[in-house]
Amino acid sequence: MGRTSIRYLILPGWHGSPDDHWQSHWQRLLPNSARVEQADWHAPQKAAWIAALDQAVEASSEPTVLVAHSLGCVTVAHWAAQASAARVARVRGALLVAPADVERPGRPDALRDFAPLPRARLPFPSVLVGSDNDPAMAAERAVALGRAWGSDVTVLPNAGHINVASGHRHWERGFAHLYRLQRLIESQLRRTA
Repeated sequence: MGRTSIRYLILPGWHGSPDDHWQSHWQRLLPNSARVEQADWHAPQKAAWIAALDQAVEASSEPTVLVAHSLGCVTVAHWAAQASAARVARVRGALLVAPADVERPGRPDALRDFAPLPRARLPFPSVLVGSDNDPAMAAERAVALGRAWGSDVTVLPNAGHINVASGHRHWERGFAHLYRLQRLIESQLRRTA
């Protein structure tokens, strides 16, 4: 991303990301990274999660890349739909991994507050990575949601929810998706320069 210093904001999903989750690993590896901390990881409230993201974006004037998983992806979309133009301008792009379908039948009650899923196009480049056997969102729903958000969408085979339970601890292969996002960001910056 050139010479500009980029800040990476890690947005875990419901229950947070434990130490052996790929997001925690990435946070240790990526320079200038921080985690958006939530007051309650187990009983998420949409307004509180959005406010925490907004405060984290506001905390630094550096260009920011969001790295979200599961309910964190939904939080990004809700935040983008209501954030001020000044806050949104700080975000260069978002990597959205295994978004949670908060509208699906049988969803956990704890996720109900995040429905309905926002479907407005995101105001920054994004890459959405789903899986063809994710119990939290069917692949066809992930593709449709990614298209609505204007994301570059990839559906991985047999990757589950792309978390520790599905064997994705360090998820080194995931960096390819982050690099793809960086190329999209650079392309947009060239077009608007």
